Amino acid sequence: MEYYTTNTMPRAIYTKDHNAIVERLKTARIEAGLGQVEVAKKLGKTQSYLSKIESGQRRFDVLQLKEFAKIYKKPLDFFVK
Repeated sequence: MEYYTTNTMPRAIYTKDHNAIVERLKTARIEAGLGQVEVAKKLGKTQSYLSKIESGQRRFDVLQLKEFAKIYKKPLDFFVK
C-alpha cells in the first residue's frame, strides 16, 4: 500500500492578514457604539455567529465584509489596509 503526503497551504483564516481584518472589525463595531447582539440582529444572524467571526474562528467573505462596513459606516478600505 502506498501513502502519499500532500503539502497543503495554510488556511486563510489563520493568516496575519485575516487576523488584522478581524481586529479592525472589532474596532469598527466598538467605535460605532454597537454590541455584538445588536450587530447580529442587523445581519439576521446570532450573536454566536458574530462572536466566532470576531474571534477568528469563522471565515467570512467580501460580501459579508461589505455588510459590516455599511453597518459600521466605514469604507471597505478601513478593513483591508
